[in-house]
Amino acid sequence: MEKTFRNYDQSDVTTAVRNHYRKMRQKQTLEYVRRMQKKYLTFDKPMDLWDAMAHLNDLIDVSDPDLDLPNVQHLIQSAEAIRADDRPDWMQLTGLIHDLGKVLFLWGSDEDGTSQDEQWGTVGDVFVVGCALPDSCVYPEFNTLNPDMADERYNSDTGIYKAGCGLDNLTLAWGHDEYLFQVLRKHSDNKLPEEAMVMIRYHSFYPWHTGGSYAKLLHEKDQRYLKIIRDFNKYDLYTKSSKAYDLDEVKEYYRPIADKYLGTGPIYW
Repeated sequence: MEKTFRNYDQSDVTTAVRNHYRKMRQKQTLEYVRRMQKKYLTFDKPMDLWDAMAHLNDLIDVSDPDLDLPNVQHLIQSAEAIRADDRPDWMQLTGLIHDLGKVLFLWGSDEDGTSQDEQWGTVGDVFVVGCALPDSCVYPEFNTLNPDMADERYNSDTGIYKAGCGLDNLTLAWGHDEYLFQVLRKHSDNKLPEEAMVMIRYHSFYPWHTGGSYAKLLHEKDQRYLKIIRDFNKYDLYTKSSKAYDLDEVKEYYRPIADKYLGTGPIYW
């Protein structure tokens, strides 16, 4: 029997998943996101890529109804599937690191939702802040809990944005995607292509790439982004399994690729 992924209505989805999304919808306002950007985008914490990978042995993504293994296993599973399909080396590396922004938990806090115990500011499907929340969000019944939805500045289809402004000009809910994107954008040795950066930044933006929402805000270039994300999504989502890998064993293959695209020095988080 083929496994079904992202079924949030199944009986074995834990209460923790539902509570995670309730908190995320309730607390992720435009003001919150701006505050997190200012607080965490400081780029003053040097850490080796492989040390960051190892730290994800200590994190299980509470928002994921499909997998209860340490997050590093999901990254290796994704990368290995991309490698098995003989896709470009940069895409293999992207699969390996696409969730690496979750290391935010190392210096996060319960209050911000960025800790090991409170993850609503780190993981989960993201949405646009500063405009109306769509019904394509997971558990749309939680949308009304967001204070911005009672503010006429933020509760229309376009909100604070201009129609057709495009994805790159939107502010998304704070989380690991945007965090890693900004860290790599600032990283002077980053040679990953634009496609990789799109995969990293938007892979959790399900209301757009799967739900078809935010049509009024999209730019024509976002159609190319959509093709990129849908290509990556099959490796992000459909490779999840109980198979576990040893990071030290796969590192031998991926290290030269990482050195090629990210350099050999530390990344500043």
